[in-house]
Amino acid sequence: MPQSLATRYPLVLVPGMLGFVRLVLYPYWYGIVPALRAGGAQVFAVQVAPLNSSEVRGEQLLAQIERIRRETGAEKVNLIGHSQGSLSARYAAAKRPDWVASVTSVAGPNHGSELADHIHTHYPADSAKGRIMSALLRLIGIIMGVLETGYRGPRFAVDIHASHHSLTREGVALFNRQYPQGLPATWGGQGAEEVDGVRYYSWSGTLQPGKTDRGRNLLDGTHRSCRLFARTFVREKGQCDGMVGRYSSHLGTVIRDDYALDHFDIVNQSLGLVGKGAEPVRLFVEHAQRLKAAGV
Repeated sequence: MPQSLATRYPLVLVPGMLGFVRLVLYPYWYGIVPALRAGGAQVFAVQVAPLNSSEVRGEQLLAQIERIRRETGAEKVNLIGHSQGSLSARYAAAKRPDWVASVTSVAGPNHGSELADHIHTHYPADSAKGRIMSALLRLIGIIMGVLETGYRGPRFAVDIHASHHSLTREGVALFNRQYPQGLPATWGGQGAEEVDGVRYYSWSGTLQPGKTDRGRNLLDGTHRSCRLFARTFVREKGQCDGMVGRYSSHLGTVIRDDYALDHFDIVNQSLGLVGKGAEPVRLFVEHAQRLKAAGV
């Protein structure tokens, strides 16, 4: 069996808001886990609360890390978080740097999401529209919980307000004041490669006419959603993946911030229906090689 992706420490994949391990037969990290394992990597796709604050999710992640360390005998893990999962991974690394070898942010809202700000402004929690949206999110969470087949642990508490606030620019600014590890000192720059013994990386994508709206994305409803959501962006107008801005995603060593991938394509969701020429699985394979070369 090839061992080209056999990192020193296990890879732990952390999903974003409304994330899951597997819905019936459909995995969150579509095609990614098998590709990593085929190269000899030890991979764990974990579940945390689909709808709650990054801090609550981070505490749940720490419990998962403790279990993985116990089961594998590994001293540390490499955390790879998508979207809000990036913030939860950052929290875990800040709290227990002795348990974490690296944190990788994939399309993470490390400076907040303009989409979350738009929702906060136009769908306030105490308005009729806000209450309808909260009810819809709660219903989606319940349905996904019923369909979840990859996680069979205790049920997670739901806090929609905390979940949403954790993604606004104001909410993330508060988070960043407490957990600044890996953040760039200047807007659009790169952060420290290593803090407290933890290595930090990030990559993200942008919507690109002629690429992201071609290929198999023509059949992907989530891509159409990202195109619609992108209209809410002002500061990073034309420089976002539909949910997270290009520069807002920066953390640690920025591998690249303009892959032709929307917010869902970047983890190969919607059955791998991605844009023209996109290869999201390859990005994870290459990153495992990068982590192995770094000795983690």
